[in-house]
Amino acid sequence: MQNTITTGLGLLTAAALLAGCGSGAGEPKNTKPAYLGPISVGVYDGGNDDLLTAGLGKTGLGGAAPQPVDPLKPTPAELRRIAIYNNYRAILDISPAGGYGTLYGPNVDARGVATTGEGKIPGTEYIAYSDDGSGRHNVTMMVQVPASFNPASACIVTGTSSGSRGVYGAIGSSGEWGLKNGCAVAYTDKGTGSGMHDLQNNTVHLQNGLRADAVAAGITSNFTAAISPAERTAFNAATPNRFAVKHAHSQQNSEKDWGRFTLQAVEFAYYVLNERYGAQARDGVSRLRTLTPANTIVIASSVSNGAGAALAAAEQDTRGLISGVAVGEPQVQLVPDNRLSVRRGNVTLAGTGRPLYDYTTLANLLQPCAALLSPATNVFNTINPAIAANRCAALKAQGIVNGNTTAEQAAGAMAVLQAAGWQPESNDLQASHYSFATLPVALTYANAYGRFGVQDNLCGYSFAATAPATSPTPNVPVPVSPAALATSFGTGNGVPPTAGVSIVNNLSVGGPLLDAASVSAGNVQDYNSQGALCLRALVAGNSPASLRVREGIQQVLRTANLQGKPALIVHGRSDTLVPVALTSRPYFGLNKMVEGQASKLSYIEVTNAQHFDAFLGFPGYGARLVPLHRYFIQAMDMMYAHLKTGAPLPGSQVVRTVPRGQTGTVANPITLANVPPIQLVPGVGDRITFANNVVTVAD
Repeated sequence: MQNTITTGLGLLTAAALLAGCGSGAGEPKNTKPAYLGPISVGVYDGGNDDLLTAGLGKTGLGGAAPQPVDPLKPTPAELRRIAIYNNYRAILDISPAGGYGTLYGPNVDARGVATTGEGKIPGTEYIAYSDDGSGRHNVTMMVQVPASFNPASACIVTGTSSGSRGVYGAIGSSGEWGLKNGCAVAYTDKGTGSGMHDLQNNTVHLQNGLRADAVAAGITSNFTAAISPAERTAFNAATPNRFAVKHAHSQQNSEKDWGRFTLQAVEFAYYVLNERYGAQARDGVSRLRTLTPANTIVIASSVSNGAGAALAAAEQDTRGLISGVAVGEPQVQLVPDNRLSVRRGNVTLAGTGRPLYDYTTLANLLQPCAALLSPATNVFNTINPAIAANRCAALKAQGIVNGNTTAEQAAGAMAVLQAAGWQPESNDLQASHYSFATLPVALTYANAYGRFGVQDNLCGYSFAATAPATSPTPNVPVPVSPAALATSFGTGNGVPPTAGVSIVNNLSVGGPLLDAASVSAGNVQDYNSQGALCLRALVAGNSPASLRVREGIQQVLRTANLQGKPALIVHGRSDTLVPVALTSRPYFGLNKMVEGQASKLSYIEVTNAQHFDAFLGFPGYGARLVPLHRYFIQAMDMMYAHLKTGAPLPGSQVVRTVPRGQTGTVANPITLANVPPIQLVPGVGDRITFANNVVTVAD
């Protein structure tokens, strides 16, 4: 059931939000934040449809992908179901042997008990844009209120999307935890999400996922590229069938505002909850702000980029909106401070880590070559050895690695990665991460930080569908499949390659080609070393483009000042996308430096865990690695207990897990013995400590 709330606009001031209940002229009336547009409302009965699984339940989420009745004309309800299905599975390992249905999943209740039910959660869903009225921002906000919400024991959990995902991006992480525990969940896509502008046909996404003509959509478009009709005509003539994507091409550098958007989502939640549960004002029409930070627990949460947004929100929260923080594997970048050092064993790194763009472009340059160091032990290796060897040769020619043989050059590339901060436990994961994640992240953030438009074709890259390798003209840009585009709201993740749209090297010898198949100067295939070198040069160069990128990076650096809020960070030691030595470890240390005795942050590092639990279904991953999600749930439970009952938080520690191993080629089923719990008081040999500006991590 859908309808629209049309309440008037009004600025949600800090004083009004924090005020208690009054009477008469001093009554703190519940007013809609000025930045919110019209609010759509969906009511879900927990049967045919629900908040958590879109009616699919535990079984459906573990089964085949839902399909629309008409692939070319999916309905908003069908797109929502497809989006929830894909976003849930993007965060978790859905294999029963990996823990789905036993350690986690819709059927596992808030106490951790695996039930025989489907885990559907009835309730109400509210969606709106946050914008200034221009339609240039249109950050999607969503509040889910489960039917089990109890205003007498009110709680809100933030669910800022991970990666560049749309508004359902945190449905399987903090969203699921919040709904199961009777909390309202405040989601936002943080200005990234599913906005894809088909420049050839001038169509865009609407808030509900449908496609529409960009002109007709106007300010209701999720994202329309800032390109004039004349510019678009010229662009299409030169580079047909291309796409602009919101995170890369919005020219907003939305990451600088992720904390603010997360706080806005909390304000939206308070507005919704007080419209439902607030006492009636004396005028007999308005509602009062009955639920306030004084009587509501708010946990800032999520994983990956969403976790970084939660930390930013806590740092920026000057109004007491957030009670505590519990996050997993945060992508967070810190202001430089060389007084800090982080030590593990006999390896010490000075400073507060590296910016995301710095270490991602380094990985993008080196990973294909480094993957050749030990191809027999690489996990799910899809890198072509001959093309990777050419990348090694290109690196040698640039003086980036040494060695006279490919093996020596590969060893040099891996050594550079480790010296930069990657843990040795990541070595065998570098190959698979290059295949699935590294270039998409590097390219998206190059555009985002520099606020480049789609017409800039930064470093010769663009986004388009490409012909199959078996076609008469393989790997060239082609029109996207109409069915793929029609369902892209549900299948897309905000970072090409996604929803049928790939990364194209416009500068390939002979004409534009799919980047991985493109040809560099000298008719050599080397995974487009020229493009990788160009992206890397933006880190420290003096070109106008480099200066723009570096300015954007400066805007997203965090201070680690959580203002004394209790906080838990869990992170996998083997994380290859967001290395612990460059993010969570220095964040922990800088927080201790900034807050001193007021710090209430604990850092939990989990062995044999990495960034993508969804990868645990890939060959080799499940046998070696455990789901970090198990520890995210524990951290949420511990933080909630601390805020509700005063239960103590755990000390900072390394949790030593046990790989599942395999029988033949199949990973063994996971048991509790593989994933021991976080300890309130860690053993001496497992402690992570801070003293004299040095973080010491148990080896």
